[in-house]
Amino acid sequence: MMKIKAATVTHAGDPLSIVDVQLDDPQANEVLIKIVATGVCHTDAVGRDGGTTPMPVALGHEGAGIVERVGSSVSTVKPGDHVVLSFAYCGNCSNCLAGHPGMCTHFNELNFEGANHDGSHRLHLDNGEDVSVFFGQSSFADHVVADVHNVVKVDPEVDLRLLGPLGCGIQTGAGTVLNYIHPKFGDSIVVFGTGAVGLSAIMAAKIAGVAHIIAIDIFDNRLALANELGATETINSKVVDPEQRVREIVPQGVDYSIDTTGVSSVIKTAIHVLKPAGECVLLGVGGDLTLNVMGDLLAESKKLSGVVEGDAIPQLFIPQLVDYYKRGLFPFDKLVKFYDFDQINQAFADSKSGQVLKPVVTL
Repeated sequence: MMKIKAATVTHAGDPLSIVDVQLDDPQANEVLIKIVATGVCHTDAVGRDGGTTPMPVALGHEGAGIVERVGSSVSTVKPGDHVVLSFAYCGNCSNCLAGHPGMCTHFNELNFEGANHDGSHRLHLDNGEDVSVFFGQSSFADHVVADVHNVVKVDPEVDLRLLGPLGCGIQTGAGTVLNYIHPKFGDSIVVFGTGAVGLSAIMAAKIAGVAHIIAIDIFDNRLALANELGATETINSKVVDPEQRVREIVPQGVDYSIDTTGVSSVIKTAIHVLKPAGECVLLGVGGDLTLNVMGDLLAESKKLSGVVEGDAIPQLFIPQLVDYYKRGLFPFDKLVKFYDFDQINQAFADSKSGQVLKPVVTL
């Protein structure tokens, strides 16, 4: 057991506090990692506000660091390796074995319920109280222990501080296009919301050679960046009717739409801009949605899907994204701003306001 510093929340909605926490030694299937940096994702804010995980909870789920020690059964990484931490999955259920760990039967249990695979806890306060783990990692900390399924070895030549966001938000946007949609030459995609997830989808659509990559947002500065990163057309939905403008660009409607906002009215627009047999893919955390099944979906054979973590196998997909980055094809570094660990609550605030697309907290 070792004492570490970790950013925790004890009561829903409180700011994060950096406190001393006891971290258990790695078990046979686990890895001890010294954290270098961790991305801030909207899901962290949902966890902070009590939406996912029992309190107290140590947050952080886009970690990047250096392996210090491995359990006796770990053979995929060794001390000194540079790694990115991604989501937790069991590796044994039918979906994991079919190559879809983001659809793991135990996904919510392993990522949000706060315990290890065996039901134990590896984090504890000084008074002995257990602390929930977030996404199997809790990487707003100077060290973590994670199951080997969370751990992805990456190219040591690339600045490790940049790579944490590949573990969740950027993987989600890019993977939805490259792993789930698999667009064909000449296809068209509309992306609603040009935060880190939406911009990652746009960069991936450019890699895939999509003919029309239409970005929709309410902030001109984000739309300008979307244009720089691969959007072929941009629409400010505060200024023009987005559905009408999309139909002017692609009169028959688009093949695919991606919603990253979680806003019900936006999702309905994302369905309406589809051509017959088109598919709308939901990535944003949302709430209730009222649809007319016949008018909105069935009459034109439209599909509405939810995709988690870009339907990615992190150990395969994240190194591919790093390679795209090295080749200048996936410049996600343009989204990142770095913060010191003690600025973590400012990083959350800047993420919420939209002032920064992808805050990364450095340890």
